Amino acid sequence: MPIEEDYPKVSSADSDIEIAPGTVAKITKASNIITVLVAGLALFSDGYNAQIIGYMEPLFSELYADTMSKSIKTRLSNAYLIGEIFGMLFFGFAIDRLGRRTGIIFATLFLVLGIVLATAAHGTTDLGMFWMMIIGRGVAGFGAGGEYPTCATGATESADETPAVRRRRGILVAISTDFAIDFGFVIAGVVALIVLAAYHHNVSEGVWRVSFGLGFVLPVILFFFRIRMIESSQYRKHAIKHKIPYWLAIKRYWKPMLGTSLAWFFYDFVTYPFGLFSSTIIAQLNPNNTLTQNIGLGTAVNCFYLPGCLVGGLLMDRIGRKQTMTLGFFLWAALGFIIGGALHPIQSVLPLFIVLYGIFNAFGEMGPGVATFLCGAESFPTPVRGHFLGFAAAVGKAGSAIGTQVFMPIQDSFGTTEKGTQAEFLIGAAFATVGGIIAWFLVPDRERDLEDEDAKFREYLAANGYDGVFGESLLQEVKSTAWKLGGGQ
Repeated sequence: MPIEEDYPKVSSADSDIEIAPGTVAKITKASNIITVLVAGLALFSDGYNAQIIGYMEPLFSELYADTMSKSIKTRLSNAYLIGEIFGMLFFGFAIDRLGRRTGIIFATLFLVLGIVLATAAHGTTDLGMFWMMIIGRGVAGFGAGGEYPTCATGATESADETPAVRRRRGILVAISTDFAIDFGFVIAGVVALIVLAAYHHNVSEGVWRVSFGLGFVLPVILFFFRIRMIESSQYRKHAIKHKIPYWLAIKRYWKPMLGTSLAWFFYDFVTYPFGLFSSTIIAQLNPNNTLTQNIGLGTAVNCFYLPGCLVGGLLMDRIGRKQTMTLGFFLWAALGFIIGGALHPIQSVLPLFIVLYGIFNAFGEMGPGVATFLCGAESFPTPVRGHFLGFAAAVGKAGSAIGTQVFMPIQDSFGTTEKGTQAEFLIGAAFATVGGIIAWFLVPDRERDLEDEDAKFREYLAANGYDGVFGESLLQEVKSTAWKLGGGQ
């Protein structure tokens, strides 16, 4: 089967070379499976590396009491998030121009470098050590930011190859994106507890260095799978690597870009501080207030993320993406108002507070948590999917950075810890309400076949006089991987 029959824009050097019959389908199927699995594991790794700092901050407060100020605590949490913003913007651009595979390889390298720097952080003073840690986590965040557009676009496009898989794209993408990140959040707490136990619950520098360093392992392993990936069928058919018509794309897709970006902003503004500071919030309300118990209870609260993700994935396939996002936002807001309004009697029974806090987290993941990834991928055509998804994710991470930055000052601005925590839940609920309104009015309902929107985009470009080249050569791509052209690996 000549390669140019499937992908017409093949260089002249490839025109007289054939790939063995069935090899395209075989390679594509195997690569799609790898892409979805690797996307899930990669975002699991990102969730671990983002959340581990939240579990280490109570330890830092004991180990470096004179240096661990609230400003340093906020910078440690925000460094990773701010790095992610720049990574999302840069790699969102790169994966459309250079390819999903190229982008993810370089994102992995930055992630590994940043983890190494943070783990090895030293200084002539504790403050100097923290600043090296902040820089290292910023570099790691830049790499992790690249994972969001590459993994979300890769998983969505790979789950579009057959009608049977397409019908289950909601749950597949939910598991390989938001569920994976949240599972990383949970495992970060489990690892922190195991490492702390290995040190006989002694507050030690080794606890945080080992916990940070373990985040290095999975990205290195995944790197060897990522170099075997090829691009999805949609990207190979519709990619525009030169003369991208930015203005035409913005004119056509400004509304979904605004809707997905703002919905992601309001979701991250609420969910990140409530996740990162879960151990801190519980420590303030926990009468025992031991380091091990606070980390354990914070992990228990974050466990509620997981069933929320699974329910949201199933709902997206049943009632639609936009509908799931809107429903989740409003349920999230309703419970936030209940917890904030009745915090005094609720906090007097710590197990009740833990359960309600967990359900609060679950509602956020059930709706906007899972839907932001898929809406961000499905709302835009393949040639600019990375650009727009990366931009929406970056706006979301800006929300998380702002939410994290103002979370503790909001609490401190009130007279008591109880009133400050109450205000945080009420403000979070108000933001969730606005997010639900935005989701309903600005996030589009798209056809589930990505090819339909790609075809409409190409017709739109042609009607506006655009004459660029679409697609890329599968043959050249396969040559740069470990796949064999004769029919397998």
